[in-house]
Amino acid sequence: MADRVRVLCEDYRDLRGRYTKLASIEMIEAVGWRDFGTFFARCSSLLSEKGRMLLQAIVIDDRAYGVEKASRSFMRTHIFPNGCLPSLEVIARCLARRTDMRALALTDLTPHYPQTLRRWRSNFELASARLSELGYDEPFRRLWRMYLAYCEAGFVERRIGVVQLTLDKPRQREASRSRAAATAVASAA
Repeated sequence: MADRVRVLCEDYRDLRGRYTKLASIEMIEAVGWRDFGTFFARCSSLLSEKGRMLLQAIVIDDRAYGVEKASRSFMRTHIFPNGCLPSLEVIARCLARRTDMRALALTDLTPHYPQTLRRWRSNFELASARLSELGYDEPFRRLWRMYLAYCEAGFVERRIGVVQLTLDKPRQREASRSRAAATAVASAA
């Protein structure tokens, strides 16, 4: 796929050029609530008129967003300093106010995440000796055990969730409708 995909490890604010596809996988949580609009505006400006974006995000219930953004929680203090989990409502508002992108599809991955976190925690424990060799002390390991257990509980209780949101630029939507109409005509024939 190296001839078709280019992976860039750069700050989204520093990217230049136009892209047909963008993927942001669980990065928005570290952006911080003050910059959610900037993030979406920048992504929209980087996409070509027929562009498409995949956003995978850990989200918080809309009703808990205000508390999340104002709190000094374990996550915001120790894991993602100044980060903030967006809610779906906040994402929709940012998209409407700051971009010309529209949601095409939403997939809820939440039911799979408690098991994912259990496996990550298990793998973390299996690698504990190696972590010591690499210089990660017991306080660090306790912090990450807490992080993994905290997230698992959040997903189990559905206080947080994981979604994949497919976003289209206006010309991408037109192209998708044209392909669907052509397929329908071909199927009818």
